[in-house]
Amino acid sequence: MAAAVPAVRRLLDDGSGRRPRADARRNVERLVAAARRAAAEGGEITAHEIARRAGVGVGTFYRRVGSLEALLEAVLGEVLEEITAKGDEAMADPDPWRGFTAFAFAYIRLRNELCDVNQRLGDVLDHSRAALRDRVRDLVERAQRAGVMRTDTTWEDVAFLLVAASSTGPHTLGLRAGARQWERNLQVVLDGLRCCDPVPLTGEPPALPA
Repeated sequence: MAAAVPAVRRLLDDGSGRRPRADARRNVERLVAAARRAAAEGGEITAHEIARRAGVGVGTFYRRVGSLEALLEAVLGEVLEEITAKGDEAMADPDPWRGFTAFAFAYIRLRNELCDVNQRLGDVLDHSRAALRDRVRDLVERAQRAGVMRTDTTWEDVAFLLVAASSTGPHTLGLRAGARQWERNLQVVLDGLRCCDPVPLTGEPPALPA
């Protein structure tokens, strides 16, 4: 997980231009990190739970971040920025397929966290997805021009395929998902998109409960 600098900066900026106290910054950093852990783990996202995870009192929570919604909006904006930055890094990779693959894995990992927070807020930052659409389109079209991705799919197809790979419930047909199920799913999707040899799968396959 990346350092929570953008979210912390948003929450500490009161418009005065004054440098925040060190203890205030530490508390906000803890709250941002706790909110992201709760979202990533599928845990309860409430002021009391986040304060507990951060090791601060509820009074400190509200004094430092104002409200649960303000904290989650800052976290959501931070995750969106991280996904966009991963797209920029992928575009800078001289190998189009390697760049796209790195983005795909980072995107799904961060998207799962993003969706947990965004669902709690009711899609308040839906408009920010335009930047993500641009990154997916650019990466797909670059890989296709380089001849490393099949050209009978569109970038819109790829967006849906990435979401399908990430949508892994813990059980299906009486089977229990492997610990890295979404990674296996994604590798199969990537091999289906690639014009070359498949890459060995990671993790273990699903199994019946013991």
